[in-house]
Amino acid sequence: MLRALSSLVVSTWKDGASTASLVLSGRKPETANVNKIEDMASGSNECRTESTLYCQPALTQIPVLQIVKESQQQHGLRHGDFQRYRGYCSRRLRRLRKTLNFKMGNRHKFTGKKVTEEILSDNRYLLLILMDAERAWSYAMQLKQEANTEPRKRFHLLSRLRKAVKHAEELERLCESNRVDAKTKLEAQAYMAYLTGMLRFEHQEWKAAMEAFNKCKTIYEKLANAFTEEQAVLYNQRVEEISPNIRYCAYNIGDQSAMNELMQMRLRSGGTEGLLAEKLEALITQTRAKQAATMSEVEWRGRTVPVKIDKVRIFLLGLADNEAAIVQAENEETRERLFESLLSECRDAIQAVREDLKPDQKQREHSLESDSGKVSNIQYLHSYLTYIKLSTAIKRNESMAKSLQKALLQQQRSEEDGKRTPRPQDLIRLYDIILQNLVELTQLPGLEEDKNFQKEIGLKTLVYKAYRCFFIAQSYVLVKKWSEALVLYERVLKYAGEVQSGAGAFTNSLKELPDVQDLITQVNAEKYSLQAAAILDANDNHETESPSQVKDGKPLSERFETFCLDPSLVSKQVSLVHFPPGFQPIPCKPLFFDLALNHVAFPPLEDKVEQKAKSGLTGYIKGIFGFKS
Repeated sequence: MLRALSSLVVSTWKDGASTASLVLSGRKPETANVNKIEDMASGSNECRTESTLYCQPALTQIPVLQIVKESQQQHGLRHGDFQRYRGYCSRRLRRLRKTLNFKMGNRHKFTGKKVTEEILSDNRYLLLILMDAERAWSYAMQLKQEANTEPRKRFHLLSRLRKAVKHAEELERLCESNRVDAKTKLEAQAYMAYLTGMLRFEHQEWKAAMEAFNKCKTIYEKLANAFTEEQAVLYNQRVEEISPNIRYCAYNIGDQSAMNELMQMRLRSGGTEGLLAEKLEALITQTRAKQAATMSEVEWRGRTVPVKIDKVRIFLLGLADNEAAIVQAENEETRERLFESLLSECRDAIQAVREDLKPDQKQREHSLESDSGKVSNIQYLHSYLTYIKLSTAIKRNESMAKSLQKALLQQQRSEEDGKRTPRPQDLIRLYDIILQNLVELTQLPGLEEDKNFQKEIGLKTLVYKAYRCFFIAQSYVLVKKWSEALVLYERVLKYAGEVQSGAGAFTNSLKELPDVQDLITQVNAEKYSLQAAAILDANDNHETESPSQVKDGKPLSERFETFCLDPSLVSKQVSLVHFPPGFQPIPCKPLFFDLALNHVAFPPLEDKVEQKAKSGLTGYIKGIFGFKS
């Protein structure tokens, strides 16, 4: 009986040697020992039955993707700081090794240890390998950022990626054990496929990388369908991150439609920021770089200019796609992000041309060309890129102005919501910037003699001046300055009439601008409303003139001849007289000046002045000898 019981327990507990020994000795295993075994499993082992003797250890499991994503978001990758995340992985590895007493020797000697299937009862050993892979991957991504300026670091990047793949292979091998549950096995396979795809991607082995990414995508899609919606969000996010890489690999293999799909992914991403948006921008730039190899020149306003700078080729190649994406944007946030992206790329291209323009300018200064008025090709290309930048800035400000105009129409509802309502002054500032950009367009080198261009810019300037005057008038209406607003409305009609009279040959170029006819209709309606409001305001002021405006603060003693109802006369603060009374001027005492005194000669009075007798020894001696003073 005892042997049968012991064989049953041994077959049930494959790793519970201490508990089996208790049973063989005839003693019932204590609850503390069972709890100790459960604690060794880090809370992941749960008894499948209530009986202690017949309880089986639960399978080890770790949520690989959840651990990776939470660690990345909380320790630097939200802002693309791979160095910070790498430091976190190192610290966590140190803590895990210290907790598990799984140290690799001491400070004097290295002793290599490997995680085996026998110690997988604690899921922290799997976490140890996962953090090793994450540390190597984060170091590789850090080197990828630095490799843009230091190409030699690319070799170290590939070495770190191979190290990450090696750790992921070890994690996948250990998860094949019977001690690990099925979900962890699938997540380990997907993690291994993801890192393998990243390595093949960097090696530009497009077919192998695409196969690895597709395997990873398939596993995560299956996991997303097998669990609840909250758990599926994480898997779907990973699928969205992998999709741009798959399309880029397909493009390099030969699928020409992949570029359009990458652009659609960028539109669907909306106003999001972070790793996904950066990855999409980087992949789109790389795709255009391959297409730009065949581009050699560009034509603008009847002149063909060679393009030798790669960055400028990439920008000009994607210009039409970027403009189409802006038109197709579904909301203002996405449109604003695309405008900023396009302006940033344009500034980089202008900077690249500017660096090549410096030696060209020095060469022109020393050369004696007969045709001195014609600019060089590189200078003309710089003017073209500047034209694109200023035109894009005008379109962006015009888009912002349209959104503000819509908000002004809904101003009453916004006031009820308690939000800050837009004002006409905000639109005035936008149109000031647009007019400044138009002035800069007229000063571009190489276009001074282009009469059609100058006239086209002049008509556009009149359109935006008309809209600017209109919103200045609206701001005056708000403060009830009726005469100033009426004069500005007349100025709007003047500008609009000039645009209509001179827009004969430039109808196509003015189609993209705001409609002047709608502005004229709106101004005529506003003029009638303005005149009516001015008349009503004047009548209201005359009829409801307040007592304080009639008396102008004068006391009762100074307004006896004027009748008005003054409630303050029956109050305790009645104003009867000025108190204290004010100062009044009075004549002062006259001053007399004796002008004849300077011309009067007075008689001598020496004989009438008494001589004082001199005393003392000197006077006595002088008296004896008869000296007189």
